[in-house]
Amino acid sequence: MSVADTKVGFIGLGRMGGSIAARILASGYSLKLWARRAESMAQLLGGGANEAASIAELGASCEYVGLCVLDDAAIAEVCDALIPSMRAGSLLAVHATIAPDSCEALKVRCDERGILFVDAPVDGSGQQAEAGELVVMCGGTDEAITGARPVLETFGRLVIHLGPAGAGQRAKIICNAMLAADLGLARAAMNLGDRFGLDRAQLHEVLMNGAAQSNGLSLFPHLTGPRPAPLLHKDTALMREAGEGNPHSQLIAHTAQHWLDAAKASG
Repeated sequence: MSVADTKVGFIGLGRMGGSIAARILASGYSLKLWARRAESMAQLLGGGANEAASIAELGASCEYVGLCVLDDAAIAEVCDALIPSMRAGSLLAVHATIAPDSCEALKVRCDERGILFVDAPVDGSGQQAEAGELVVMCGGTDEAITGARPVLETFGRLVIHLGPAGAGQRAKIICNAMLAADLGLARAAMNLGDRFGLDRAQLHEVLMNGAAQSNGLSLFPHLTGPRPAPLLHKDTALMREAGEGNPHSQLIAHTAQHWLDAAKASG
């Protein structure tokens, strides 16, 4: 499908979803939106996007539909109205972080209607989304990934096919749990420095310029209270569920949960 011929639908216009949708629109795609809050669509509608009267209308009129709503429950609610309306040969891409099992179940539903399915969660900040610099982790068939790739590349600097449906989600929950675990280790290191009587800023500078440098350590000074906790709590729980009984999963999840609990308590 060429850019000019592809009608893209998008649901889920929060910080990340809104930035992804803006990149798709700026790349020349015809974009149709549905949202519960009209204000979340205002800027995109002003830039040339169109509004669907319902989820079903959006699904029936688009070749590609991207979803970036909050969680499994929200995805399920949207898909109950969306999938029955989508045409055979169209494509559904889930950019939200949800349980891998949920993606596998969605693929079965899509297969029954001849709809291509891709789970394509993203890694990166809102600013990276605006710049088209996200990492997109994909699960699905070769045909589905090939069909989705032109749209995914409007907002992703790296689009990687990791395996069948659910594989993208498995990679994403590892990424997020590792970030939370890394933040937990950074917190423990800085608290140990306090106990040793070391200046916090100086210790941080030493660690960031040596072998111990990490993304969590770089982010740690900029975090205040429990701000990052809600979504990381959700994704760490997904890690525990997906890796139940796996010692590697439990090690990451335990370290991550320790920091998340501390962040929540500090608020």
